[in-house]
Amino acid sequence: MEAWFFENQTGNFGINTRIKSILHHEHSNFQEITVYETYEFGKMLVLDNAVMFTDKNEFIYHEMLALIPLFSHPNPQNVLIVGGGDGGVVRECLKNPYVKHIDLIEIDKRVVELSKKIFPVVSSCLDDQKVSVLNGDGIDFLKTVNDHYDIILVDSTDPIGPAEGLFKRDFYESTVIALKNDGIFVAQTESPFFNENLIRDIHLIIGKIYKRSSLYLASIPVYPGGLWSFTVGSKKYDPKKINETYREFDFDKCNFKYYTPEIHNSAFILPKFIKELF
Repeated sequence: MEAWFFENQTGNFGINTRIKSILHHEHSNFQEITVYETYEFGKMLVLDNAVMFTDKNEFIYHEMLALIPLFSHPNPQNVLIVGGGDGGVVRECLKNPYVKHIDLIEIDKRVVELSKKIFPVVSSCLDDQKVSVLNGDGIDFLKTVNDHYDIILVDSTDPIGPAEGLFKRDFYESTVIALKNDGIFVAQTESPFFNENLIRDIHLIIGKIYKRSSLYLASIPVYPGGLWSFTVGSKKYDPKKINETYREFDFDKCNFKYYTPEIHNSAFILPKFIKELF
């Protein structure tokens, strides 16, 4: 008998993945956590019935969330990651030569614990000496921070359940306060096919509270629609360009699998139907 995982996106559309086995399942204090072994993508992390990442293509999301802002900033020494307890974004941030410290604030410590156990490649840098893993609510945490971070990255689940508050204006305004006067903020902002209103609303908010704001895209086959958006707000630097600091940087030595200088520039070129949202 075949077994399949089904992610229902809208009630009228979803994605199917054939699975070999269920490696782990539990209800934490915040969400349902399941890890599947799949035929097509290897191990797959699912939170509240939504795919977070798979072994085969996790690098796309993690690289694109982290590296666009990091290489737009000339000296991103202090980084905050809200969510992202699996550690994939941490791993990518440490590939920037100027990063000195990363705070990761994750509300669900079970995501961290299980990722270390089941996804060692993704979580490989969580114990790095430059990294502090904090258990708590990122919304509350940011209210205590002022003029401290160079980069803030929001690696959240969908805008329901424990992550709902991470898509609100109050939260975005707190990121402005927590960043230094040349800081950059990026959040994943869902699918342009299924979350048009959300993307439009966030774009308008970020455009009002940051000097520069832009949307950029990446192709992620396990996410509904296969096309994913990220929204960036910058107080000073142009996120569409790699900073001059990295003119002599050898990007090849980092072994990025998706990100390149050419991808950095082209990710901001938007199809007409997305431009029309704004």
